[in-house]
Amino acid sequence: MARDYRELQACPRHKLLDWFTECEHKVGLSTFEISVPSLPPGIVINDPQNVEHVFKNTDVFIKGDFFKLRSWDLFDSDPNWNRNDPEIVGNGIINADGDLWRIQRKAGLRFFSNSQLKSFIDDVLPSLLEDTMEILDSASLSNRTIDMQETFLSLTTRLMGNVAYDVSPYTRLTPVSQMDIPDSLPFSQAFGFASGAIGERFQNPFWKLKELLFGKRLRKAVMEVKQFGRGIVSGAVRRRKARDPLLEKPTNEGQGSAKCILIDSLLDHLEDHEVVADAAMNYLSAGRDTTAQALTWTLYLLLRNPQTVQKILSELQQRFVEGCGPTLSYSAVQPGSLPYITATFNESVRLYPPVPVELKECTMETVFPDGTSLPKGAVVIWVPWAMGRSQHIWGPDANDFRPERWLNTSSEQPITKSASEFPAFNGGARACIGKKLAELLAVYVIAALTWDYEFVEIHDEKLGGHTILKERLSQNSLTLPMAKGLPVKVKRRDKLPSSKRRG
Repeated sequence: MARDYRELQACPRHKLLDWFTECEHKVGLSTFEISVPSLPPGIVINDPQNVEHVFKNTDVFIKGDFFKLRSWDLFDSDPNWNRNDPEIVGNGIINADGDLWRIQRKAGLRFFSNSQLKSFIDDVLPSLLEDTMEILDSASLSNRTIDMQETFLSLTTRLMGNVAYDVSPYTRLTPVSQMDIPDSLPFSQAFGFASGAIGERFQNPFWKLKELLFGKRLRKAVMEVKQFGRGIVSGAVRRRKARDPLLEKPTNEGQGSAKCILIDSLLDHLEDHEVVADAAMNYLSAGRDTTAQALTWTLYLLLRNPQTVQKILSELQQRFVEGCGPTLSYSAVQPGSLPYITATFNESVRLYPPVPVELKECTMETVFPDGTSLPKGAVVIWVPWAMGRSQHIWGPDANDFRPERWLNTSSEQPITKSASEFPAFNGGARACIGKKLAELLAVYVIAALTWDYEFVEIHDEKLGGHTILKERLSQNSLTLPMAKGLPVKVKRRDKLPSSKRRG
């Protein structure tokens, strides 16, 4: 079965996602061909077995020219790339393949160790969340509308800035002040614009012409991002030299339980500072954008499903001592400790995956488990957005928000789905290494904010004096930001002790 994608290329992002979902509903788990101008021959896979085939064969399925050509200026440094050598393009981990990808992943794995995660949750997050709650309290007192997408993005940006790039025992600054990257900084605004503009390249076959005529703002935004990345690296190099000027390449390798800083880990593994800067920006994008967006969509679903909010409050009341607010910590936000909140986050990510469409290119001819043969140079697409709504995978209520599907019916403990069934965090060797941090951070933030605050969604349109409950849509981007944000009114809950946080 072949599907013509051309009529949708100029459509908004949400219509493209709906189109993929409609195709999945029509063909089920079957594979179908896709016709796209300027795109090599390609297929869309829906069967988890076929997705697993991609995950297991990372040397066969790579990012490829189609993706790299459209994203190199944001995620890489060198525009003079060689189509015959995929190692030339893809400096950052998002675009990298082969040895360069393996090196960056190794550096990232050190950073996302269990001891590091505990430090993030117990030592860094509490003070940052306190700042966020002060903003919410101010909005509550003034009855001011606040955009929770911007609020979450500010939180995750500051968290990644602190734990990944500038937390150092060799400075006199406190962790929170060492590297705050508020969302109001030119870098944050530039990155958000560039990500959206580059996302449009995948839908517009005439993107080169458009940017030749109207691309000045994008070029300026990319330059701002690049300068910020170089600044991170140069600052880190200066600090490393200050620690031990006799060492040309100071390292925190082999220091046992010593805190690992991502930028140091990247410098330990990569010689070229331009590549380090690209890698740093890739990790910052993956860490801040996707997590903030996942939190935004989760809150949106809670606003539309108040019965779930009551179940979260009930779990917190049962989990912690009666009469006291929840004391949140690394151990307290593990899936086994707060299973329902964990299930709520998983259910949100199922319906609103931060990376809703994935694309890879074949380096050699391959045959999928369902018998589909794909030639060298062809592309394969799978759509976590559509797979998350598949009745073949999730049952007849696949379109419904139901956190209980993630809980064992007898023990009420979390259950897991394979990455091929639930590919929101990718899978195989390229599975998202920040998945655990995103889950723990989300459970922590959801627990704290649900316990302490009530949120009321603001609606833009009314008909006959009644509010129109419209579905919120995603905007064009490489990830899944909510179009127009998530405006809410907020107030403190009555008669509940405040939540407590370690730190």
